[in-house]
Amino acid sequence: MKKNYFFKTSLLMIPMMAFILMSNSGGKSGAYSGSPGDGGTSCTDCHSGGNFGASVAITHNIPDTGYLLDTNYNVTVTASSSASEHGFQMTAEKVSDDSKIGALIAGSSSSLTNGNANITHTSASNSSWSFQWKSPSTDEGRVTFFAASVAANGNGATSGDQVVTGDSGQISSLSIAEAKWLDFEMYPNPAATELNIQLSSGANEAIVKFYDAMGRLSLSEKIDTSDPQINVSNLSRGVYLLKVLSEDKVGTQKFIKE
Repeated sequence: MKKNYFFKTSLLMIPMMAFILMSNSGGKSGAYSGSPGDGGTSCTDCHSGGNFGASVAITHNIPDTGYLLDTNYNVTVTASSSASEHGFQMTAEKVSDDSKIGALIAGSSSSLTNGNANITHTSASNSSWSFQWKSPSTDEGRVTFFAASVAANGNGATSGDQVVTGDSGQISSLSIAEAKWLDFEMYPNPAATELNIQLSSGANEAIVKFYDAMGRLSLSEKIDTSDPQINVSNLSRGVYLLKVLSEDKVGTQKFIKE
């Protein structure tokens, strides 16, 4: 009788264990990015023992000058190794106190976990996953993306796999204190040849800088109230971050070059 009991229990455990393994191949719930806010916990809690020369990289389109508030940015986590399967988990944390910052928006090959504070894979057949991060609507300071990646041998178990971690480095905020903010208007936007900058009351002259999507300075011009036009005909078509500096104040807006 006792033997039958253990036999039946074993039969019940087989689909349960298969479900657990299948679940992990489709992403890991909880907080396992290896970040300070996740207590340094990564997928090594389950996966270990392998060596596939693995590495993980986090890339994004946030300019070197920093992120704008309440703005969506593209983020990609890429795993590199000789393994047959891969997985990941990533999070975004405030540098000052390791708390979660902004909002992660899942893509077609990723899903949210840990109360939407972490993002993970939905399929182990990918080695690169793209999604979005929406910056906070108020100034939260610098942010770092942290990721853990699994290089798996595909044997359906957690043995013989390699786990690696990585981060994006600190990313600055482009937020400016209200007392230092410069109001200005620009038109037309988009523009192909000439752009007019109308400074706020009290500002007579300014330096206008154009940064491309990679945060590189593309154009810098001086304007004043008597000559507010800038020739933008030599700029390549695309979206630019326009920064206007007047005395100790700064203003920014997005500019589209046709």
